[in-house]
Amino acid sequence: MIINNDVQVLIVDDDKDVVEAYQDLLEISGYKAQATTDPTQVLAMIAKNWSGVIVSDMYMPGLDGMELLAKIKDFDNELPVILITGHGDIPMAVDAVKKGAVDFLQKPLQPTELLTLLEVLLPKRKQVIEQRQSLNNTVSEVLIGDSPLIVKLRDQVANIALTNKDVLIDGEGGTGRRTVSKLLHHSRQLSVGPYIEIDGSEITCTPDLQRTMISVRSGSLCLTNPHKMPMEVQQWLCRFLLEQDRQGKKEVRVLAIIDGDAEKIVESEEMLPELFYFLSQIRFVVPTLRQRTSDITPIFKHYLRCSCKKLNKAVPSVDKAYINTLNRHQWSGNIHELKSVAELYAIGIVKLTGQERSKPLEQMSSPLDELVDGYEKQVIEDALYLFTGRINEVSSYLQIPRKKLYLRMKKHGLDKAEFKVRPTSEF
Repeated sequence: MIINNDVQVLIVDDDKDVVEAYQDLLEISGYKAQATTDPTQVLAMIAKNWSGVIVSDMYMPGLDGMELLAKIKDFDNELPVILITGHGDIPMAVDAVKKGAVDFLQKPLQPTELLTLLEVLLPKRKQVIEQRQSLNNTVSEVLIGDSPLIVKLRDQVANIALTNKDVLIDGEGGTGRRTVSKLLHHSRQLSVGPYIEIDGSEITCTPDLQRTMISVRSGSLCLTNPHKMPMEVQQWLCRFLLEQDRQGKKEVRVLAIIDGDAEKIVESEEMLPELFYFLSQIRFVVPTLRQRTSDITPIFKHYLRCSCKKLNKAVPSVDKAYINTLNRHQWSGNIHELKSVAELYAIGIVKLTGQERSKPLEQMSSPLDELVDGYEKQVIEDALYLFTGRINEVSSYLQIPRKKLYLRMKKHGLDKAEFKVRPTSEF
């Protein structure tokens, strides 16, 4: 039977009398405890996000304390385990702490020592669980969809995000690799430093990278195409990452993105094998939209709602035929392309229909010329709002030259400066 979050302490000891004594002590002190005399049943009793602490004896038949500790660490590396040991087993207890136990207590047990530990550990454990739940919610909001591939990616991100480990993020352009990178940075427990993106081609010598590392200290470096850095720079980065591991102090977390086949890049000797090793110990693969077609509709509707909210307008209906068109499209540009289509749909431009068209007007409320002018002004105005007055992007989206766009804006009395609002931050 899985214990619930009302239970704060799980006692593990093969001696029934000891178990009862521990339970009485904890209950008198205001804690709710549960116990088992069979250490092999512990993992079956606890859920992944149980918010309690385990107190276990060191010597038990079937599974001793060290073996149980190893299994618990594999199950949940942050679950606090206190080991109870005899006076002659101090070296073993010290080794247990090195392997992940939060502390050890000697027999005969001093109640105040145990209670003092619980006062510290239980609030910390509760905070860890709250962070996990908050992270899971954030990951679900950012990595949208229910396909097996995206569910797997969400789980991977949630499991590693609260650590400081370096990560290699694989995938095609437009799949959301930088979104994953920013998510990992913002979810990091000790993310007090900045998030900086840089392409390896911009780093021409070792001092360039050294200056970057200083500016991103205590933060995350999103390093795209590290193989484009000179070999001596790659060698310096290897030494830097190795030194961080040896010291056990992570000053900079590296989140690497490689365009192309990473293994082939290593084989072609463009990238040092040892650098690839350091960066790929944890590796995420962001799937293409072609691999998760069931997510196309929810992603489109998400970006459509976001765009309409930004434009302060009602979300338009989307007929089933157009949804089918979206699902049949190949999406070579992945989520970036789908987001663009959703944003255009929000301002009245319907793409992927064989011939680009605008959504029809519901009624002729004015003469045709006035309707055309009014619609043109609205489309340009919406695009200016959408891109906060950035003319290059508006011109690209509306597929007209900048000069012609300026003329149309002048005709309708639109000034780009009026649309330059400060954009909200996103992952």
